[in-house]
Amino acid sequence: MTGAQADPTETTASGGSGSAAERCRAWLLDGLSEQSARHPGPHATPNPEHEGHRWWRVMCLTGVDYFSTLGYQPGIAALAAGLLSPLATVVLIGLTLLGALPVYRRVAHESPHGEGSIAMLERLLPWWSGKIFVLVLLGFAATDFMITVTLSAADAAAHVVENPFAPGWMHGGNTWITLVLVGALGAVFLKGFREAIGIAVVLVGVYLTLNVVVLAVSAWEVLGHPVKIGDWTDAMTAAHSSPLAMVGVALLVFPKLALGMSGFETGVAVMPQVKGDPTDTWAKPTGRIRETRKLLTTAAVIMSGFLLLSSLATTILIPQSAFKTGGPANGRALAYLAHEHLGQVFGTFYDVSTIAILWFAGASALAGLLNLVPRYLPRYGMAPEWTGAVRPLVLVFMVTAIVITLWFHASVDAQSGAYATGVLVLMLSAAFASTVTVHKRGHRKATLGFGVITAVFAYTLVTNVIERPDGIKIAGIFILLILMTSFGSRVHRAFELRAAEITFDSAAARFVDEAARGGPLRLIANEPQEHSRREYRAKEYSQREETHIPDGGPVLFLEVFLRDSSDFSADISVHGDEKYGVRRLRVEGPTVPNAIAAVLLSLRDRTGKVPHAYFTWTEGNPVSHLIRFLVFGDGEVAPVTREVLRRAEPDPERRPRVHVG
Repeated sequence: MTGAQADPTETTASGGSGSAAERCRAWLLDGLSEQSARHPGPHATPNPEHEGHRWWRVMCLTGVDYFSTLGYQPGIAALAAGLLSPLATVVLIGLTLLGALPVYRRVAHESPHGEGSIAMLERLLPWWSGKIFVLVLLGFAATDFMITVTLSAADAAAHVVENPFAPGWMHGGNTWITLVLVGALGAVFLKGFREAIGIAVVLVGVYLTLNVVVLAVSAWEVLGHPVKIGDWTDAMTAAHSSPLAMVGVALLVFPKLALGMSGFETGVAVMPQVKGDPTDTWAKPTGRIRETRKLLTTAAVIMSGFLLLSSLATTILIPQSAFKTGGPANGRALAYLAHEHLGQVFGTFYDVSTIAILWFAGASALAGLLNLVPRYLPRYGMAPEWTGAVRPLVLVFMVTAIVITLWFHASVDAQSGAYATGVLVLMLSAAFASTVTVHKRGHRKATLGFGVITAVFAYTLVTNVIERPDGIKIAGIFILLILMTSFGSRVHRAFELRAAEITFDSAAARFVDEAARGGPLRLIANEPQEHSRREYRAKEYSQREETHIPDGGPVLFLEVFLRDSSDFSADISVHGDEKYGVRRLRVEGPTVPNAIAAVLLSLRDRTGKVPHAYFTWTEGNPVSHLIRFLVFGDGEVAPVTREVLRRAEPDPERRPRVHVG
């Protein structure tokens, strides 16, 4: 990389020397990724593509998010559907296995490096429209993952407070207990989150085993007292006129149960952790895709079984009044059964396991967010470079989690609407992206299937938003903040040197080396379209006349072709060719002035001499030219090139010269 910019992770501290601020900065920026597209996330991902963990171990990492919803899903289902909770859960299971699972198996195939469905849509939409759409989806993803952190911590706090052995001073302390759990989560990530999978395997194994015990005892209780089943069916019959009416109501209320599908986006976000085949490459990780599909399928089948059994057990055995806000089963239905039928000691052990997995579910969600943000915003120039490091982002997300917790007063029910909205939007985007992808490849049956799934998710989302508009409001706030900060950052960073790497082909290198023998390089910036011999000669003559290029000295023409101006940075290849006796250096870049500045600095370093670049003033309003530069990448090139050089090279003696005539 040319230029005099310092490494952002550099510090003058050596052996304890340097200021405290410098040491703190170095600690915060430790592990700053320079390749956003291959950002490894917060886990210790091995470098070689074929290394990683067995799929079932990684399933536990995403499972702490997915399976932990058993802590609150049965209670939310009972509140939403009442006695029809099992029927609504059957509809939810059908959508999970026949809708979400096929969609995310496709996402795993199309986006195998942890970017998820957002990357699929980014590829489908060009230029700024794709970037803006990605920012909106990141807003919904932030809603999903951040509410997972706060809702899980809030439900863990509810299990703490409701435990009979909890000291009296904890009663009513849901908010401060939630804040403590959120703070502890942030501290773990600041320390270094490298043993996540090992911890997740233990937590998931213990938690699912305890749930099997609770559900087995509940089944024994129901089978031992069949009258309870009769009471449930009689109550449903009395409340609804016919079985068809029951099914209709279940179809209408099942969108409120959408929390039970959370975890799929996290499942594809942790794909880089999955061990594939020894022959896997970055471009074609066939083994990793196959193993991730096993992960998704197994998790969905396990969760579907637990959702159905827990819904039946809690609906039949727990009075409906206990599910209401403030009731003993609110947000902790299975824990209620554990205490009721297995005693306080087992119930407390179950509470501890539930609290642990709910707390770690926040860790899984936060890891997913830390995996997504550095892949997009820094690459778009829509966030400072420090967002490529884990610790600064953790601090930002922790402050956000604290605000959300205080806003919702650590209420699980109050946050469920926003959570469901985030989950459903991401699933809808994944279904839509899958539909478009298979349609482009001519798969008619798959297009029809994914199209139906997309329509069902759209219905579910719209119904959820109508019923609980607070979810879309929270997502809207996240989207607005992301858009404002992203575009503000893009404008602020517009004059940075944006080339990651500059290479010269053999012809370009030969032109440069031969021209440098006669003194400093002199380059004429020229429009990149094809010109006639007369036009090139006229351009050279006018530049020599107006900017006083020394007579007889060799000149090179520098021409920049614009690529996608919505991109922020890119590698630059300099190609040399000769036409009509004119030697040209031709490059492609997202912006003209930044690309020219990068090439000039690279030429200085290559030749050891400060090059000179010659421009012609552009006619027009300077404000409109500035807007053209920010949006389209060109505008008034000469002054912007000079400003980019000024920021990149603080020493005027070593700064390439810009001449305008």
